Amino acid sequence: MKEQILLLVELQKIDSGIKRMEIRKKELPGVLDKLREELHLSEEKMEDERKKIDDLYKRHRDGENDLKKRNEDLKKIKSRLFDVKTNREYQALLKEMDIISEKNDKTENDIIDVLEVIDKVREGLEEREKEFNALRIKQEKEIIKIESEINSIDSVLLDIRGKNSEIKGKINTDLLEKYDIIKQKRHGRAVVQVWEGICGGCHVNIPPQMYNELQQSEVLMLCPHCNRIIYWNDKNNGEK
Repeated sequence: MKEQILLLVELQKIDSGIKRMEIRKKELPGVLDKLREELHLSEEKMEDERKKIDDLYKRHRDGENDLKKRNEDLKKIKSRLFDVKTNREYQALLKEMDIISEKNDKTENDIIDVLEVIDKVREGLEEREKEFNALRIKQEKEIIKIESEINSIDSVLLDIRGKNSEIKGKINTDLLEKYDIIKQKRHGRAVVQVWEGICGGCHVNIPPQMYNELQQSEVLMLCPHCNRIIYWNDKNNGEK
């Protein structure tokens, strides 16, 4: 029976490994999507900064064009000053020139403000580009690593399932049936180690007499609390 129990312990380790890999296989595409989405969002923010700069430059060009057009209008008005016949016409032209000059002053101030904003946004963009490039390098390495894991996981699972079938073939049919029933009821964990009197499945102390018998006996024993198959080892093998 001791040999059968040891086979069950090994089978449990393999089944747990298969379960972890199957979960990992389902999770990995989502991890990839998250990495790519983070990279995409970072790139979008950088593109928003670039668009903001383009819009500011357009505003700057528009302001320069407005100045140029109004300055041409001023020249035309000044040339008309010598041709007016009445003081009223002369005053009207002067007023028109004042209005244009006021608009030019406002436009010039706007242009200065825009240039200052452009400088600040460009600084922010440079920082954003550095952050994006650092993130891109990091994410691309991680994506390559995960894609490689996805590509290899089926092959690894195939090998592990082969070992699983091999061990199952060595286990008594009734014992294997009991193992499968407990595994279904206990979320995949049918065999657990007892260490220092505590069941590794439900984490409850088993009776002291039973713990003593478990250490000395080679018969199959179940935890009285969770009904999992229990075993003892004089060294903690890391199973929890």
